[in-house]
Amino acid sequence: MTRMTLDRMLQSQGFGTRKYCRELVAAGAVKIGGEIAEDWRAEVETDGLEFAVDDVPWRFRRHVYLALHKPAGIECSRRPAHHRGVLALLPDPFTLREVQPVGRLDHDTTGLLLLSDDGAFIHALSSPKRHVPKTYVAATPAPVTAELVAKLERGVQLIDEPAPLRAKARQVGEREIELVLEQGKYHQVKRMLAAAGSHCVALKRTAIGGLTLEALGLKEGEWCYLDDEQKSALAGRRT
Repeated sequence: MTRMTLDRMLQSQGFGTRKYCRELVAAGAVKIGGEIAEDWRAEVETDGLEFAVDDVPWRFRRHVYLALHKPAGIECSRRPAHHRGVLALLPDPFTLREVQPVGRLDHDTTGLLLLSDDGAFIHALSSPKRHVPKTYVAATPAPVTAELVAKLERGVQLIDEPAPLRAKARQVGEREIELVLEQGKYHQVKRMLAAAGSHCVALKRTAIGGLTLEALGLKEGEWCYLDDEQKSALAGRRT
């Protein structure tokens, strides 16, 4: 069990500096068990702690693990340069506790994006040595052919790569193809399709490991916390 003073607990959850968190308590904005917390010096047991700030319910989490259905036109950066940043889609406390994307999706790519403030978790899923498969569905301007699928599975040579890159591929619509990659090269899906003689007009990530966007049931712009079972599925493969 872990005990913390109320101001430290609020700070750890991203509600601001300790001074600001003390001001929140003094203003009567913090409730525990439905009762207004009056003393920022009071120690609270953090395990399983549920509280509210400005009547918005929260649960204490040592780290947060999030899944987001990223819309198009959003940058996967804490400091976006040309488009709206992904953290703008999340509650403010996540920014202050330094939640960041696990890997990146291009601003025009949609689909499953993970975010966390747990460095070990981020590294484990981002490291190419872990070979975590990621599944994408690309829309093409012309009908998908068996030849295109075969080329991608045999491997295509990209200009700046020493060896051909391969993907598990299958047609999923007249003009849609699914690719499963274990690498994470720059614009990899788009470049592989171009090298195979096609073109990507829209791209969506539908799964990471065994965790699918469909199973999460998130609409574009929506997010959710990941539970332990969902986190475990990230290391697996889709069946």
